[in-house]
Amino acid sequence: MKQTFTILFLLAFGCQLSAQAPTVGLLYYKPSQSWDGYNLIYPHNQPNVYLLNNCGEIVHTWTDDADFRPGNTAYIMENGDVIKTKRPSMVVGNPIWAGGGGATVERRTWDNDLLWSFTANDSLQRLHHDIAPMPNGNVLMIAWELRTEEEAIQAGRDMAKLAEGELWPEKIIEFDPSTESIVWEWYVWDHLIQDFDATKDNFGVVADHPELIDLNYDTEEGAADWLHANSLDYNPTLDQIMISIPTFNEIWIIDHSTTTEEAASSSGGMANRGGDLLYRLGNPAAYRAGTVDDQMLFYQHDAHWVDDFIPANFPHRDKIAVFNNRVGADYSTAHAFFSPWNMYEWKYDQNLDGVWGPTAFALTYEHPVRERLFSTGLSSFQFLPNGNTLICSGRFGYTFEMTPDRNIVWEYRTPLRGGIPVSQGDSLAINNNLTIRMTRYPLDFAGFDGRTLAPQGYIELNPREEYCNSVISNVAEVQRYGLKIFPNPAQDQLTIVWEEGMYVDLELYDLLGRRVGAIETSGGRRYHDISYLEDGVYFVLIDGVEVQKLVIAR
Repeated sequence: MKQTFTILFLLAFGCQLSAQAPTVGLLYYKPSQSWDGYNLIYPHNQPNVYLLNNCGEIVHTWTDDADFRPGNTAYIMENGDVIKTKRPSMVVGNPIWAGGGGATVERRTWDNDLLWSFTANDSLQRLHHDIAPMPNGNVLMIAWELRTEEEAIQAGRDMAKLAEGELWPEKIIEFDPSTESIVWEWYVWDHLIQDFDATKDNFGVVADHPELIDLNYDTEEGAADWLHANSLDYNPTLDQIMISIPTFNEIWIIDHSTTTEEAASSSGGMANRGGDLLYRLGNPAAYRAGTVDDQMLFYQHDAHWVDDFIPANFPHRDKIAVFNNRVGADYSTAHAFFSPWNMYEWKYDQNLDGVWGPTAFALTYEHPVRERLFSTGLSSFQFLPNGNTLICSGRFGYTFEMTPDRNIVWEYRTPLRGGIPVSQGDSLAINNNLTIRMTRYPLDFAGFDGRTLAPQGYIELNPREEYCNSVISNVAEVQRYGLKIFPNPAQDQLTIVWEEGMYVDLELYDLLGRRVGAIETSGGRRYHDISYLEDGVYFVLIDGVEVQKLVIAR
């Protein structure tokens, strides 16, 4: 009996011919190449932390009162607790407020019982953006602290760069929930330099002190939120802290092995540098060691060491990863690189010009359709154990998983508008569904042991409930046919390989459902000219069921 199967190429985002393109929730899924796990999201403009399976179904929720909002991140602990940040929904009249502002950090059990809570939000300080849970149970937190106009001027700030009459430099605090106390602190204000006014504090030659922070380097036109730190990470092996400073287009690393007193100085700790910067990368111009041509980072987010959920022999382990928001006028990228860490001298080596390297990234990741990854703020980047990457474009609430050969195998769009669930088929615009980060936890994560992770429905209304089951079941079909389509991304020619002896009806359709080509052939391999097709994303279907996404990019 003649056996046949049909391959359909659909432009853009349709899963079946003439069917409505998915707009929210799970957009696309190729189980055979995706890394299975559970996805943690904490979308803006609503109070809940969600855990989703790869089908986009809710498997657990940490709910909160409707008058709270993310402040901005959440982390699951190895016992199943969640540590999250939050703030009141109303911020009008708050003495310290800017995008990413928080207020409270709290720990809750899997069943959402409150274990402890810490708040810093008044006229003198405010928690914001990110936290870093530590192995000892303590939590590192970023906070703005108020510095008055008088304090700023005495420190050497150019008065012309005090548009709001005050500054909010960063501090990092370590909170010990067992004693309900702050046990360690580090202040930017203790590590300044300026060459504006010789009669004021911190005067010196900026170019001679890259370990210090130029008080008058300013890209924000004198805004009080001068630095806007947006991510925090802790390396327990090195006992170091990484902080992302987007307004400087830099990431900084400092020593945590100091006492609080040493952290306020330039000596002490394992590196004997006190709280001075051990390392900075992204924009040498910020310390007078380069020009705009040397800049590598552009309002970056989610800077971190690559060490979560991956094996010891993972090829990119211990690299530094970062999401590069504004690298292009209409696109973003993600990167990874090895820092010049010298374990023998316990320092980050500088080149002969006093600049910290590297001068180029080891790895760069873009969406196959470059403009589909663009976010001027928020966003995240995660290496997965199978070598794939999970990248979240925060301003569009769009997350995708990509293989090392740039094949998209999973896509999800946060199905909220202003924190309110939308229906499948609804369109979302920029900033409708802000999502600062998505993190995928492994199926065997210790925090899930003994937990019920059964599907509990979807965030979106009118979901495509049948889609995920169909693509999972269709994996067996692809395996049965032995179907392989490559290269992917493709340019002008496609190679299609299938089980020897089967007959193939190849059809090509455009977005409007018009057949633009048809081939019937037998054998086990076919070369097909696709030079006449426009660049874009295509879907491969067998018998009307989507099995693979194909990108044409020249």
